[in-house]
Amino acid sequence: MAIRLLALDLDGTLLNHRGHISERNLAAIKSARAKGVRVALVTGRRFRDSRPVALELGLDVPLISHNGALTKHAETLQTVAVLPLPLAAAREALRVGRDSGADALLSDDHEGLGMLVYDHLSGDNVAMHRYIAWATRLHGGEEGRNAVRQVDSLENYLDHEPIHLAFSGRCEAMDQLAELLNAELGSSVKILSTKYFEQDFTLIDVVNPEASKGAGVAAAAAELSIGAEEIVAIGDNYNDLEMLLFAGTGVVMANAPLSLREIPGFHPTASNTEDGVALAIEKFIL
Repeated sequence: MAIRLLALDLDGTLLNHRGHISERNLAAIKSARAKGVRVALVTGRRFRDSRPVALELGLDVPLISHNGALTKHAETLQTVAVLPLPLAAAREALRVGRDSGADALLSDDHEGLGMLVYDHLSGDNVAMHRYIAWATRLHGGEEGRNAVRQVDSLENYLDHEPIHLAFSGRCEAMDQLAELLNAELGSSVKILSTKYFEQDFTLIDVVNPEASKGAGVAAAAAELSIGAEEIVAIGDNYNDLEMLLFAGTGVVMANAPLSLREIPGFHPTASNTEDGVALAIEKFIL
């Protein structure tokens, strides 16, 4: 059966280590679209941080961001669907994370471009300090100041449902925190981990229990009357798992963790620095 929808993760998948889309990847996406294939970006990134890529590609499928918690048109800012994190669960997750000494980040404002809110970061959390600086620099000027907001206390700020809550730190510590969050909050939330072993860094996203990249792709496919068997999904990390399982063709990058690459039924491709996305598009679509 012909492929009609291509679902692409961003970091570690479509984007290379410099955060850019290679010429070969661009050409492959253009060729796929010329064949009538719709392209959806499906990312753990905030909407504001992933929107520039969607605008660069000129995509007409809504951007699925925040690990499926927010689906929104990049051009018009029209919100298609939002699954905010329930307030009681957000407060409890924040308490558990604080008790574990983890740095917390809050994603807010699903009606607009989105805002990242935090109160403090540990001095040794180098990756997150870099991310805050990058997110501010990415948007520049006044927009950059609106994109990232530092407050005195997240506990005091948290009086409404956010889009999602995130914690970050070293892999071992975050593995322990993920187990604790699952044990204490159970089915009231969904815990998604994105791991970068080479940096000894893990990002934990706490989202609405109904949210996932898989659910986001399923909703987009249903709106377009596209069946799962007509979808190719490409990803590189654990938060891509539900999307990869939902798609008729799940493709895993060579830079993905070994345990993800070893799941039966997934198709391997090259890494994000070796045009793995283009190779998969050429094989399964072109």
